[in-house]
Amino acid sequence: MTEPKKSLKRTLVGKVVSDKRQKTVTVLVERRVKHELYGKIVAKSSKYHAHDEKGEYHIGDVIEITESRPLSKTKNWVATRLVQKAGLL
Repeated sequence: MTEPKKSLKRTLVGKVVSDKRQKTVTVLVERRVKHELYGKIVAKSSKYHAHDEKGEYHIGDVIEITESRPLSKTKNWVATRLVQKAGLL
């Protein structure tokens, strides 16, 4: 039996918080971790700059990003797919 290869690249899911730059979106990735000493569940977040070649992702969209080679000084991720479109108010 041949098993599908597992990708060595990391993928994360987060919310687009900025789309002001050309071909780049800023993605906020939140995770919940247990505090080492006190045991309380704490929300931690990180922002990543992801490459968006076509400019198809906008503020509020939930997208998946995949690790890639360095594309610029701060950009090491590529937006791969739309998970959820931003809701219209």
